[in-house]
Amino acid sequence: MAQQHLDRLTALDASFLHQEGAESHMHIGALTTFDGPPPRFGELLELIEARLHLVPRYRQRLARTPFDRGRPVWVDDTAFRLEYHVRHVALPSPGERDQLLALLSRIFSTQLDRRRPLWELWFVEGLEGGGFALIFKTHHSVIDGVAGLDLATVIFDLESQRDGEAEPPPQWTPESQPGRAGLVALGAARDARDMARLLAGALSAGAHPQESARRLREAAEGVAEIAWAVLNPAPETPLNVPIGPYRRFVGVAAELEDFKTIKNAFGGTVNDVVLAVVAGALRSFLRSRGVRTEGLELRALVPVSLRGAGDRGEVIGNRLAAMRGSLPVYIADPLERLDAVRISMEGIKESRQALGAEVLAGVQNFAPPTILAQASRINFSTRLFNLLVTNMPGPQIPLYVLGREIREVYPVGFLAHDHALAVAIMSYNGQMNFGLLADSQALPELDQLGGWVSDSIAELVALAREHADERHASAD
Repeated sequence: MAQQHLDRLTALDASFLHQEGAESHMHIGALTTFDGPPPRFGELLELIEARLHLVPRYRQRLARTPFDRGRPVWVDDTAFRLEYHVRHVALPSPGERDQLLALLSRIFSTQLDRRRPLWELWFVEGLEGGGFALIFKTHHSVIDGVAGLDLATVIFDLESQRDGEAEPPPQWTPESQPGRAGLVALGAARDARDMARLLAGALSAGAHPQESARRLREAAEGVAEIAWAVLNPAPETPLNVPIGPYRRFVGVAAELEDFKTIKNAFGGTVNDVVLAVVAGALRSFLRSRGVRTEGLELRALVPVSLRGAGDRGEVIGNRLAAMRGSLPVYIADPLERLDAVRISMEGIKESRQALGAEVLAGVQNFAPPTILAQASRINFSTRLFNLLVTNMPGPQIPLYVLGREIREVYPVGFLAHDHALAVAIMSYNGQMNFGLLADSQALPELDQLGGWVSDSIAELVALAREHADERHASAD
């Protein structure tokens, strides 16, 4: 389903709006740096203008229904101006890395204007040693960040040179805005349509009772697992304290091959290694704070895409399930810690967590906004998780913008209420880079935490290489 004028937000998309407050900003994004001389700002605007029709949501804003009787809808922004959303700045000399990260931190410390389309792109010149950067910032209700289509995916090229003349962009004419009565009528029509689909599903279930009984049993098991998580809250930690609006960001560069080396030596998946690395770094952090880690197991919110193969390239709202992964910070030995993560994640994959989350999301589609707001607060509560850890696979080939190759990519997550740290990881062209986003006051030692992430990776890589040497020696 394409992005349309008057599309209504899904319950999950709306929950990101309900969760947002003065301290919790629900936008996500990325920092990308480039080799080569910066293009002219006008060139970048022309490129985006030529491809913006591929992501119509980026010309749409939110319209609330009268008295908030239903979920908001997307409407074309009749006052859309590309120059408002694409910002041009330059770092003061000498343009060091810390200055670039400080700029990103400030950008992510302010909320997006809900009266306009919910995105920004910052074109940054003046980097030390040449090159330039693009900082993407998009509200989570617009794009899920795992498997959807966004501005970055349409302006990145696979080749450094484009063949022939670019096609002129199609003429865009915004649709007229609905009035209050129109929004009310639209909401009623959508409710009726959703109810008709629910009834059709019930009739289909009656025609296939055995299959329906199996699905119902699995769904009930999934909901029960989520209920267990609510009744057995995540532990209290220094990561779960009231936060303010100001952010700090640190990027940690790593190599995908190192994670594959660890995985191949000790089993599991690359994502298991990622979680074990994060657990090792957090163990060092907690102990530096004087927190006893004996028996302490943190809970990570690990978003998993629910999009099927047929959904690829379709923008149909967020399709995410919130899985809760174990971070066994009580384990000192890195290999034992990795093994514990692997076993835990295997159990989660066999569980019904994702199905339960999808069932609850479907039920919330029929909930009034007041109930949906309450559900949002539960979904992002510290009872469920200590921090967000999201691992996004990216392309393993070089990408280009206006002929300039992307040098590196660092993803940026979000902080929910009372969550002082989010860890986002993305692979790109052999890299496996970590983006650490933190509340600036609650986590002043973010640079040190970044060092502990690097140490945790190096520790496992050394053990994996030692393991490989021992196997080669025994083979000889």
